[in-house]
Amino acid sequence: MMEGNTAKKLEIGINEETSSKLSLKRVLAYASTDTAGNLLYCTLTSFIMYFYTDVFGISIASAGLILLIARIFDALDAPIWGLVIDHTRTKWGKNRPYWLWLSVPFGLMVFLAFLTPDLSASAKFTYALITYILAGVVYTGIGTPITAILPNLTNSSTERVRLNSWRSNGGMIGYLITASFTLPLVSFFGKGNDKFGFQVTVGIYAVIAIALLLFAFAGTKEINTKSIKSIPIKQSLGAMKGNWPWITLVLAFIFYWLGNTARTSTVIYYSEYNLGNKNLASILNGLVVFQMVSITILPFIVKRFLKTHTQIIGFAIAAIGQIIIAFAGSSASMIIFGWIVASLGTGIAVTLPFAMLSDTVDYGEWKTGIRASGFLTAIGSSFCIKLGSGLGSFIPSIIMEKAGYVANVTQSGTSLAAIKFCFTWLPAIFFIVGAIIMLNYTKYEKDEVNVRKQLS
Repeated sequence: MMEGNTAKKLEIGINEETSSKLSLKRVLAYASTDTAGNLLYCTLTSFIMYFYTDVFGISIASAGLILLIARIFDALDAPIWGLVIDHTRTKWGKNRPYWLWLSVPFGLMVFLAFLTPDLSASAKFTYALITYILAGVVYTGIGTPITAILPNLTNSSTERVRLNSWRSNGGMIGYLITASFTLPLVSFFGKGNDKFGFQVTVGIYAVIAIALLLFAFAGTKEINTKSIKSIPIKQSLGAMKGNWPWITLVLAFIFYWLGNTARTSTVIYYSEYNLGNKNLASILNGLVVFQMVSITILPFIVKRFLKTHTQIIGFAIAAIGQIIIAFAGSSASMIIFGWIVASLGTGIAVTLPFAMLSDTVDYGEWKTGIRASGFLTAIGSSFCIKLGSGLGSFIPSIIMEKAGYVANVTQSGTSLAAIKFCFTWLPAIFFIVGAIIMLNYTKYEKDEVNVRKQLS
């Protein structure tokens, strides 16, 4: 009889936990983390290659080398940040403090990355390399807690999806601002001097991002902070063993960021050199607002379909949109239509993995007995973002360099073909590979309810 009562109480507890909702303030505070992160980091990933080649005066080969070297550092700093977070224990929790401690360094380092000191060619390379790496390292310290904190904000899978949708919409706002207004603001403040225009624009973004991160720190709260225990490094590494849903998700997410960054980092080249309309880049980037449509309806979609199938659909729609652009020729209306279609797909593909990472943390704990949320989410989020976004810029830079791209001159037919391939077909290929990888996740998702019951 006592066993029956215990089981009933447990069931009631799970139901109450699942039905409870966080306050709007806490939801908005969590969403503001990605607004701040995207406002600066998307500015960095979307415009830094163009800034290096056409504003700072670095060759495209050197710019590609900078991005490659930075990726090597990324392979190290994301797991390290994850381990640091897993060993953090403060009265505020293990994740929130980093938004307080790193907000100013984050804004400062991204701002420094867009300065243009009067240096020799080799000194420019060194300055760009150091500032880009440091900006990325600090961003990982900001971005890792954004995902790692999710399992500690609520134990409800439904609430995690809801929180993540709000967070993704917050991120879309940050990205929309930088995508739509960066080039116009650079033109407005620079008045022909793009160096000064970038400095002022990024400086404004930095101040806004710092304020948002401080609001996020003040407005969120981690649960069960008294029970937080440091995890030995060996155990954190062991949390990956046999965690195939996590491995699958990491690989698929890397290919998402490869595809998305390839399209966003080359849109300005395609608009300026292939279409002769540089302003079209700002219009296309502004249409990323359509991602918010798919993100907003995402919680309703996952109630009817498996998260895995929804993620595959997102990849497929994104690939179809890129293929439409490839066949659009010089038709601006068809290019815009294809971009909107792709944005609807990327809205799904970029959002779900963050919520699904929390499920893989649960699976890892069930499989190994180790709940290394910081370490697993650091690699599953920050590492994927930085590796994918870095290589997503590096690979096009190599292709364009081999095709003979030279900044600020009329491009050859080979160069124009390379730019078009990098902007259209290359992202589509990456999205399709990501969808194929996700097929392996289905069997693990079907076992999630059983995993959570056993953990409870």
